Amino acid sequence: MAKLLIDFIDKIDKVSHKLFNGNNGHYLSEITADRLCFERSLQGITSETASDSKLDVAIKKAQTHLLNSQDKGEGYWAGILEGDVALTAEYLMLMHFINRVNKTKQEKAIKYIIEKQEKDGGWSIYHDGHSDISISVKCYFALELAGHSEEEPFMKKARDCILNMGGIMKCNTFTKIYLAIFGQFDWRGIPALPVEIILLPNSFYFNIYEISYWSRCIVIPLGIIMANRPEHKVGDDAALDELYVMPKEKVSYRLDRDHNKFSIKNIFINLDTILRRYEKRPFPYLRKIAVEKAEKWILQRLEKSGGLGAIWPAMVNSVMALKCLGYDNGTPALEKAIEEIEKLAVHGKDTMFLQPCVSPVWDTPWAILALLKSGLPKNHPALVKAGQWLLGKEVKSIGDWSLKNPVKEPSGWYFQHANEFYPDNDDAAVVMMALQLLDLPDKDEKRKAIFRGFRWLMGMQCDDGGWGSFDKNNNKEILNHIPFADWNALLDPSTSDLTARVLDLMGKLGYDLSFPPAKRAYGFLMKEQEKDGSWFGRWGTNYVYGTWSVLSGLYSIKEDMTKDYVKKAASWLKNVQNGDGGWGETCKSYWDTSLSAIGKSTASQTSWAVLGLLCTEERDSESVRKGIEYLIMNQKEDGTWDEEEFTGTGFPKVFYLRYHMYRSYFPLLALSKYRNMVK
Repeated sequence: MAKLLIDFIDKIDKVSHKLFNGNNGHYLSEITADRLCFERSLQGITSETASDSKLDVAIKKAQTHLLNSQDKGEGYWAGILEGDVALTAEYLMLMHFINRVNKTKQEKAIKYIIEKQEKDGGWSIYHDGHSDISISVKCYFALELAGHSEEEPFMKKARDCILNMGGIMKCNTFTKIYLAIFGQFDWRGIPALPVEIILLPNSFYFNIYEISYWSRCIVIPLGIIMANRPEHKVGDDAALDELYVMPKEKVSYRLDRDHNKFSIKNIFINLDTILRRYEKRPFPYLRKIAVEKAEKWILQRLEKSGGLGAIWPAMVNSVMALKCLGYDNGTPALEKAIEEIEKLAVHGKDTMFLQPCVSPVWDTPWAILALLKSGLPKNHPALVKAGQWLLGKEVKSIGDWSLKNPVKEPSGWYFQHANEFYPDNDDAAVVMMALQLLDLPDKDEKRKAIFRGFRWLMGMQCDDGGWGSFDKNNNKEILNHIPFADWNALLDPSTSDLTARVLDLMGKLGYDLSFPPAKRAYGFLMKEQEKDGSWFGRWGTNYVYGTWSVLSGLYSIKEDMTKDYVKKAASWLKNVQNGDGGWGETCKSYWDTSLSAIGKSTASQTSWAVLGLLCTEERDSESVRKGIEYLIMNQKEDGTWDEEEFTGTGFPKVFYLRYHMYRSYFPLLALSKYRNMVK
């Protein structure tokens, strides 16, 4: 009976949701295959015509290194994707929860955590950053789970740092949930997340498809966990009483309210109070149906995926949820989910850390573009192999995106090795730009893939003219006030960098600003420009990344690059250049905009700035020449560059990334484009 009811709800959802969504697809009929430019060649210096100048030598070295980094078996590129140390701490917590602790791996992980401890005793979310309370508590707890005493010097130092930051009560919701699972935090202190939200019809103002894909994949298994409220006993040695600034029995779990009784925040707190009361005594049949639907939702999305959503927190939560549902060791779904987590481990000689996911479908097209710009022919065997691999990664199944995208034929590309339900707009755009330039054996297959992909991408345009990452019109900002959503990334709204990337693709496929989607995207970007001329970077740090992306998109779509607003952006880039000729930007700029483009010079950020300026009248300026000189002078003998800084952004103010290949293909792209355009 419950299964029939769930199936009925699903059918009603699909029908009703289509009545309220799927707009803005009227221009899709204008996109025909004969309108698109499927083949394009780059004009520039080839390996045969290059001289022995410092610039040419640097390009050759970087080119050789990148070619040698390719996976020789399948043809893709995939650099290490490094997140913060909390991932490794969470891995240890998970292994203790499911009773699968491997002592050797634990020792290596613990050594890594200790090595990453900051001078003040805490742990940071990016290289040389300030200590973060949530991550510091997770690392401290992981160390205790592994048997380290609170009296050890590095533990005392960590404890002092945590208490100085306010103790456990200052942690975010996700951290508190993990601690509650181990009996180290009271479930009463966690905002409500009833699993029944999965039953809300998709036509409701709030439903699971009105939050971002990553939030969806994180929250649904968490709903199962919170419905079960497991408690894994750890004993007194791993208890965290010492991390409370006051005795636990005196802690108040009430949410802080605004002075204004009728503020949005207070309204949501009142709603949270009601939901908490419901969670104490849920309707048994409704709870049963909700849990079963959540389980079905998870199992469906584990198929054709490298774990749930192919991203770290969702993968961890899905394993915990399956254990809560009674899945025994040996169950195929559980074993596959654990196996995908283990694949994210990066092993050193005596350390180990966990990646948040892998990035082959992102790294590969950028590597292709850089190598083509550097002079490799479009039919080079390495590039052809990579192009064939990318063609094989096109999405062929319907995913969550289909609820709002009017396109009926699936397409798009995802970020990881496998994430069939969740293609993203950024990857799709860059992949199509790379495929367009390649001479592949089956030209018809390539053209069809680009045509499908472009139509799918146009169907993802939001009503405001921009593009988000994985979802369309995922921008109901009022939902950010939900007490549970304190991780600053509940939604997936349109962003400048992504919108510009799609604009870049439109231009390369033969469109200009007379094309309605391009005109609307242009309008969005004009509204988003900062007063100083820059643009915000959502997925790269930060304003340097955003400004490069937009200038590149405008140049490609054939905008007049002599306009005042373009000159303002170029002047901003020139004015924020460091004395050594490079550019850098700290992750702190997400908190304090006065720090935009302030930071130690890095290879990737210098490359972005140079690439941006090359799209403007400043392409032959002293500023660009100094940037190129910085890259040449700082290149290592192996053809790459040193870069410990985190220049990728996962969730602003919460999670940052260090793409290990950014220091390889972006400098090569910048050096090569400079040689082709200026020299």
